[in-house]
Amino acid sequence: MQSIVRHTVLTAFFVAAAALSVPAQAQTSGEFKPQVGQAGKDVIWVPTPKSLVEKMLKMADVKPSDVVFDLGSGDGVTVITAAKQFGVRATGIEYNPDMVELSKRNAQKEGVADKTQFIRGDIFATDFSHATVVTMYLLPYLNLKLRPTILNMKPGTRVVSHAFTMDDWAPDQTDSTEGRTAYLWIVPAKIEGNWKLDNGTMELKQKFQDFDGVFRNSDGMSWRVSSTNLRGEQISFSIGSASYSGRVSGSTMQGTMRARPDAAPTPWSATLAR
Repeated sequence: MQSIVRHTVLTAFFVAAAALSVPAQAQTSGEFKPQVGQAGKDVIWVPTPKSLVEKMLKMADVKPSDVVFDLGSGDGVTVITAAKQFGVRATGIEYNPDMVELSKRNAQKEGVADKTQFIRGDIFATDFSHATVVTMYLLPYLNLKLRPTILNMKPGTRVVSHAFTMDDWAPDQTDSTEGRTAYLWIVPAKIEGNWKLDNGTMELKQKFQDFDGVFRNSDGMSWRVSSTNLRGEQISFSIGSASYSGRVSGSTMQGTMRARPDAAPTPWSATLAR
């Protein structure tokens, strides 16, 4: 009963949201025209306001070198906006074949057919692992179902969701426009484990972008790893009075260290113990 109520409440949210959304683009006679609230494979269709689409893409700091994927791309507005306003190649994954064809027509009309692609497919069965930016407007349980796949993507991948979060994975940024909220996550590098440094070992525990740990030197003395920050591949932390910053690349870390705030930076590196 609880799951039925939850689904009903979320469906009501989408229907109510439709009243605030921009209307679907008018189509010529005989062409498919989507109806707000129509049923899809996993969610009903509600368009995302153009202002929020732009906000989401700006939050993700989209650049022409990025690869954007929109999961459940509907009428293609996010994909088309990414291509037209941010100069990026963008792909939409959409289950409804009529929506896919509508998106292709819309992209043609907006002059970005060469920069956009629309795939008729299931977001849980279609490969988007090479994306550097992922956008979506899905229900919470779908976000949660996608979460393991997203966390296995390349560190630094940016993920933006309209309206819904990812449970206990806290967003790196939250923003809003016209009463609508967007959430940004940056896929963190996987750093949990024991790391060997020149002057000791560091044992790290990780939960998404949050981590802490203990450093032990060769004499058996220990310090807490503090002032931690992990944003994609970029990492920083402190051990005692020493501050470290650098980049994670698989099983290695390297960067610069200051023994004291006024000290000159020196190189440091660490290797993950197998």
